[in-house]
Amino acid sequence: MCRNIKTLFNFEPPATDEEIRAASLQFVRKLSGFNNPSKLNHDAFQRAVEEVAGTARRLIDSLVTTADPRDREIEAERARAKSASRFGAQPYKPVSPG
Repeated sequence: MCRNIKTLFNFEPPATDEEIRAASLQFVRKLSGFNNPSKLNHDAFQRAVEEVAGTARRLIDSLVTTADPRDREIEAERARAKSASRFGAQPYKPVSPG
């Protein structure tokens, strides 16, 4: 459905409110079909984003698992490798400042 929405449960460190809000925004955009709603729909759109974010936070905070928390760096590398395999691009390698 929304390829930009990432799994946020069971990470160390836990998902931030900003990550949850970004996922909620993507979800509401997908449901509504609006990337930027009109002034007439702005309040309803923002209210939906906030409600979804609140519900998502409560869900993530209430879930339990016996699995070890996932490492963000390892998961990011897996995603880059999968993308490279799928699209034939070279994996992203950060450039050190200097």
